[in-house]
Amino acid sequence: MTNAIEVENLVKRFGSFIAVNHLTFSVGKGEIFGLLGANGAGKTTTIRMLCGLLSPTSGKISVAGYDAYTQPEQIRASIGYMSQKFSLYSDLTVWENIRFFGGIYGLWGKELRIRALELVEEFKMHDFKDTKVESLPVGWRQRISLAVSLVHKPPIIFLDEPTSGVDPVGRRMFWETIHQISSMGTTVLVTTHYMDEAEYCHTVLVMVDGRIEVQGAPVQLKSTHGVESMNDLFLLLSRNGKLNID
Repeated sequence: MTNAIEVENLVKRFGSFIAVNHLTFSVGKGEIFGLLGANGAGKTTTIRMLCGLLSPTSGKISVAGYDAYTQPEQIRASIGYMSQKFSLYSDLTVWENIRFFGGIYGLWGKELRIRALELVEEFKMHDFKDTKVESLPVGWRQRISLAVSLVHKPPIIFLDEPTSGVDPVGRRMFWETIHQISSMGTTVLVTTHYMDEAEYCHTVLVMVDGRIEVQGAPVQLKSTHGVESMNDLFLLLSRNGKLNID
């Protein structure tokens, strides 16, 4: 299998409304792939279908070599998922959250303890591992959510608007962590409406009204459209009436 994720002619309808309109793309192993667009573009609907949380109307999806229609359980066991709203238990400590979610993914006893210690080390959480999540800043809660999504060492992780509400310093720290994860072979698919974050991705796909507007490497897209940044590209598309940035 060359690609970690393969999508062909993916469609999702809600009644007469087309939320996702014939998407076709692939994500290579170890790649950081960004789904970009304004709120309501169809990013979250797409990522939920890829994670097996929402059934497509039509089209093909393969994740980690598994078919979304016939092997959804295998897909869910092979991925990590960080939703827009942190799924942590605020009244539990960092350590308790890691162990709780590890148990959900089938880790127990010594194996779970070793993995929890690894994550505390990797994410530099020693000083507050026994602190309740509710008392931590948003940026750290976001990092803990990311750590939890990796507890079972999935080959693919899906991150839905992971830096929403996080300050610029926290966002930069988050992306440094993402690149470290990617460098170790983990595939990352991330949605965001922060256009500057596109610069951190290997490949980006810009969605407008559920369809693909542009797709490619940030350097390639900037060169093609004669702009200096991805922010400039979005402004250009907006002026041309192709984006509704809210």
